[in-house]
Amino acid sequence: MALVVICGQPCSGKSTAAKCLAEALNESECKQTVRIIDETSFHLDRNQSYANMPSEKNLRGVLRSEVDRSVSKDNIIIVDSLNSIKGYRYELWCLARAAGIRYCVLYCDVGESHCRKWNEERREKGEAAYNDVIFEDLVRRFEKPDRRNRWDSPLFELWAHNDGVERSSIAIVDVVSYLTKKADSKSRDVKILQPTIATQNTRFSESNSLYEMDRATQEVINAIVEAQSQSIGGPLASISIGQGLPNIDISRSVGLPELRRLRRTFIKLTGQTSLSGRPPPSDSNSAKRMFVDYLNRELGTIA
Repeated sequence: MALVVICGQPCSGKSTAAKCLAEALNESECKQTVRIIDETSFHLDRNQSYANMPSEKNLRGVLRSEVDRSVSKDNIIIVDSLNSIKGYRYELWCLARAAGIRYCVLYCDVGESHCRKWNEERREKGEAAYNDVIFEDLVRRFEKPDRRNRWDSPLFELWAHNDGVERSSIAIVDVVSYLTKKADSKSRDVKILQPTIATQNTRFSESNSLYEMDRATQEVINAIVEAQSQSIGGPLASISIGQGLPNIDISRSVGLPELRRLRRTFIKLTGQTSLSGRPPPSDSNSAKRMFVDYLNRELGTIA
């Protein structure tokens, strides 16, 4: 039903806000399952995860993949992480749009000095905290959300230092109201993102078609290579790849580099066509049939 992205400086109260929001939603009339996705869910150490750019990119990839698998019209997903890069928030917004659900951003707006103090207090208590180098780097690179950006809207601001973080905090109450309010012609302030043809096909191909396409086309290539190796340079008859599937008709020897090039081009063309036409095949036989037809056309014109 909804995706809530929580963002803020390190040690700005994001996890507390996520927990309070989840509790407030569970106590409301909300009938959807509420789930928090964060680093601790995957036992990721914050200092190791932000130690360098490859580690940070991997962290974002893990969280994004889990969000992609989890978003649906039957639950509310809360992403509790820094979410400090506007490009990454845009990616999460795209996932919400593809799922056709509500989306909002809860920004824990806390000054750097207070965040730094809270981080030091956590370290003194032996709790999970950032080391000074990583903390300063994250503070420097934080990109503040802007409600004028569609991926940062609607934006709810929580001033944890001034107002504290409670289930009764104004920002959390407003988020709950936004997520649970009935969407109809009168509630113009509630926006449910609408998927486009491109986003629908992207999610479809990522989950099914690309895997089947890659596997099926590779099997066809393997069949051609094996048939050519058995002919030992002699003339080739049509190559069968299975019952009920068309034969591959080639009259000359085709090298592996050329076959790989044709395969890459076919996959690329199929992906581009799916954005404006029918979706790519989701089963192996359909993918093989399309690839064989493509090879017969291409190899027939250059034979």
